[in-house]
Amino acid sequence: MKFSLSWLYDHLETDATLAEICAKLNQIGLEVEGVENRGAAIAPFLTARILEATRHPDADRLQVCRVDAGPGMDNVQVVCGAPNARAGLAVIFAPPGTYVPGLDITIKAGKIRGQASGGMLCSLRELGLGEESDGIAELPEDTLPGQSYADFAGLDDVVVEIAITPNRGDALGVRGIARDLAAAGVGKLRPWLAEAVEGTFESAITWENTDTEACPWVLGRTIRGVKNGPSPEWLRRKLESIGLRPISALVDITNYFCFDLGRPLHVFDAAKLAGGRLKICRGAGETFRALDGQDYIVTPEDCVMTDANGVQSLAGIMGGEASGATEETTDVFVECALFDPVHVALSARRVGLSSDSSYRFERGVDQALPIAALEAATRMILDVCGGEASEVVSGGAQPKWQRDATLRFDRVRDLGGLDVTADESVSLLEKLGFEVQERTAQAVRVSVPSWRNDIAQKVVLAQGNKLEVAVAAKAAEGVALCEAESDLVEEILRLKGLDSVPAVPLPALSVVPGVALTPKQARAARARRILAARGLVETVGFSFVSHEEALLFGGAPESLRLLNPIASDLDQMRPTPLVNLVAAAQRNAARGWADIGLFEVGPAFSEAGQQVVTAGVRSGHTPRYPGHESQAVSLWAAKADALEVLTQLGVSPDALSTTADAPSWYHPGRSGAVRQGPKNVLAYFGELHPSLLQAVGIDTPVVAFEVFMDSIAEPKRRKKAAPKLSAFQPVRRDFAFVVARDVAAENVLKAAKGAERTLVTGASVFDVYEGPHVAEGFRSIGVEVTLQPVEKSLTDAELEAVSDKIVAAVSKATGGTLR
Repeated sequence: MKFSLSWLYDHLETDATLAEICAKLNQIGLEVEGVENRGAAIAPFLTARILEATRHPDADRLQVCRVDAGPGMDNVQVVCGAPNARAGLAVIFAPPGTYVPGLDITIKAGKIRGQASGGMLCSLRELGLGEESDGIAELPEDTLPGQSYADFAGLDDVVVEIAITPNRGDALGVRGIARDLAAAGVGKLRPWLAEAVEGTFESAITWENTDTEACPWVLGRTIRGVKNGPSPEWLRRKLESIGLRPISALVDITNYFCFDLGRPLHVFDAAKLAGGRLKICRGAGETFRALDGQDYIVTPEDCVMTDANGVQSLAGIMGGEASGATEETTDVFVECALFDPVHVALSARRVGLSSDSSYRFERGVDQALPIAALEAATRMILDVCGGEASEVVSGGAQPKWQRDATLRFDRVRDLGGLDVTADESVSLLEKLGFEVQERTAQAVRVSVPSWRNDIAQKVVLAQGNKLEVAVAAKAAEGVALCEAESDLVEEILRLKGLDSVPAVPLPALSVVPGVALTPKQARAARARRILAARGLVETVGFSFVSHEEALLFGGAPESLRLLNPIASDLDQMRPTPLVNLVAAAQRNAARGWADIGLFEVGPAFSEAGQQVVTAGVRSGHTPRYPGHESQAVSLWAAKADALEVLTQLGVSPDALSTTADAPSWYHPGRSGAVRQGPKNVLAYFGELHPSLLQAVGIDTPVVAFEVFMDSIAEPKRRKKAAPKLSAFQPVRRDFAFVVARDVAAENVLKAAKGAERTLVTGASVFDVYEGPHVAEGFRSIGVEVTLQPVEKSLTDAELEAVSDKIVAAVSKATGGTLR
């Protein structure tokens, strides 16, 4: 929200300095974001008058001008190339030494084509104030030479920009800001009263309000015989000071009240409205061209204003181009309405259109102001544009905004930590517009002003004059009298200044010896260390992703769709951290860094709830070094990452099994699931599905894994016997079993390990072969079995007996035969 000091002074009578005003704004919660003094850059420029202009003797397009720039500078010679330079013209003069911001030069006295030139005659563009022009700026004929142009043009006015929190819609008008400053002791609020305009005829346009949910109340009146054109200078200066471009008197007047009172208005060209009636209703899929020249499609969720020709306004957001006021407009219909903040916010977001009007309606406007605002706007239109006003017509009814709030005086101390007397508390609330309804020694009941929509709506009122009894009863219950009480405490603290609240030390903490981290936190930290040691880089991603990205990973239920996302492409809770990791891998690949490893330990969301997942990706190729060529990353690297995390977190490798049933975002033939038992899935690993990689724009191999931290059982706290170390060397024997192609290698290993548990301490696959000498539909699986004797070395006969048991166990379990 921007405002100029002169605009503020229209509503605030004060002699406070700019520094004092800005300090007080910060104190009362209207944080100052910037202060701009536009006049400082153009302070050296003066008003002047050309006394004489003659053609340059050596240049056809130049003129030698004699200029009166005020006392002591009444005969300055300036060489000028502007085609409109002529005797008697009032101009802007830059004396030597002046910096010209529009040209980024400093004027020096010198000669141009042999003729002395002691300055420069300027255009507004050269001052950085206007757009391209064909000549120098022309000032009014009665301009006196020698004035500071900044003072003359009203550009010495300082502009302040403040940040507005969403609950302070009342501070989106200059009068609301002035009211807050006056309540905080910076001057006195000037009275404001709209002068009523008596209608002299019936309005040619009437209202039909069929959507009182989105628009509870709307007013309007016809003004005929207006003359639209440029706004008066005072109005143009006010709008330009805050960065608004003046358009025409009618439009500028509505913009003025939008910022002056925080009250959006709109003017229709009455001659362009068909049927003599404006209807407030819901859209029906029509295409509507707004005043910004863009086409928008309105839906049944959007509130619109229509006439016999169709949609003429997206209610509360922007009017239509078809019925907008132009210089040819002679009859207008002025609209002043109350719109529901939620409906306006949802419509603005849905169509992607935000305006000064919607910004205010979304935050809540003064619900009692429409009548006065319409009268004030009518009076200004009549004063500036002339014309004759009709009677006021309306649709709907003024909402019942009246409500009370109760404050117990001791709550200011208890909740806010500041001891404020009862009289001062009441005085501060009254300065903000709260009116005392009833007061006792303990509490006060006040009526909430119409412009403070942020004060809690739900209240519990005492009946009749029994306030003191009600306060005592509520205090005995240990509850607040009403939800608005804390809001009133906040208002008092805000005006007193939060810096005046005394600092109170926190109570000393007694540190209890013990573990600082829970077992789950410790496991997450351990997983991070493990993966970092394996060369992966940790990332932290949003828990929000786009709906389309979530669909690729199989988890985009509507129940996890965000109703109010922080961005349009972050509207779904992520089903897995892989969504963010794959997106990060794609961004790195697009920038020439395709060979990368990333991981994240973070939440994943599903309809069953939230769980912590350790996920990682490896993309591109492995680094090459002497003796080893670079290779595409393989699913075995992802499996190794997942198994390392599981085993380091206390899961016994002997308790794990691998099955080929990874979810759909993995390659169906190059992925798997790590299980502990038949049902408990601890991890997924493998190559990502080619269609997924194509959808996200990755053309290099990517492997991934997910470890479900919440599925890992807590380690049992029991003393384990120290492992027995054998003095005998282990014996390793290789077997090659021919099994059907659909037999999992995991089954072969399990059978081999279980054949002789006292001797077999390990089994691993070292080869898988399909081809000649192996029947079609079968494959050979090479298994290395480790035998560890404990009491004595094994004889050949004992080794043969164990080998026979292994072959028999595998044959029984898988139907395989020894190759």
